[in-house]
Amino acid sequence: MNITQHNSRIWDKKVDDGVKYTNPVSKEKVENAKNGEWSIHVTTDRPVPRDWFPVNLKNVKILCLASGGGQQGPVLAAAGGDVTVVDLSKKQLEQDEMVAERDGLRLNTVQGEMTNLDFLEDESFDMIIHPVANVFIEDVIPLWKEGARVLKKGGTLIAGFTNPVLYLFDDKKEEEGVLDVKYSLPFSATQHLTDAELEECKAKGLALEFGHTLEDQIQGQINAGFAITGFYEDNFGGTRTVDQYFNSFIATKAVKLQP
Repeated sequence: MNITQHNSRIWDKKVDDGVKYTNPVSKEKVENAKNGEWSIHVTTDRPVPRDWFPVNLKNVKILCLASGGGQQGPVLAAAGGDVTVVDLSKKQLEQDEMVAERDGLRLNTVQGEMTNLDFLEDESFDMIIHPVANVFIEDVIPLWKEGARVLKKGGTLIAGFTNPVLYLFDDKKEEEGVLDVKYSLPFSATQHLTDAELEECKAKGLALEFGHTLEDQIQGQINAGFAITGFYEDNFGGTRTVDQYFNSFIATKAVKLQP
């Protein structure tokens, strides 16, 4: 199974189905952002602290990486940023384009993979916004390297990602309120799921996911030339069994030190 093609099709279908993370921001939120009142999320529930951003976003070149869906990009563009949104899903990008046309925003959209940004020049962005998405790729190290390449020295990477502990458990039993340890870490859909389970993912329109180690998520950024300067955790907002026991998501702010 081609993971990239599969996940691209699944996210296109999620747009058609109106799944939460494909729903674009309202016109009201865009107007508020134009007036300086805004926030964005890179995890599920907690907004990114405003002090992780410059006081003024005017002309700040921002790459919203694997961030289609008409959520982060339009808000940052309305707040004054010079925004480019890159995503694997064409229909997710169309959500950003729809909001831009609806609300008179200027932003650029590019369909592409988060691990290969050859279509972007070296050191061309001041900020990268990367919401929880690297769960859909097998190897996160190329992602951090490509992010470092296209980010200017002193630039900021704000990333959300999944706590790998989430992938220890049997999903179906967790939905029933039972935490049953089933898998080892790091989790890989292509290695841990049976052929029948993979076919079920295709039939049910489920993306293939990967639970990366914290070493790859955090030390991977450091090895790529970043210094971690901010950190917080998040959960599903109390809607899942796991929320009673641990936080399923992590967000980091990192500054590029090396050229």
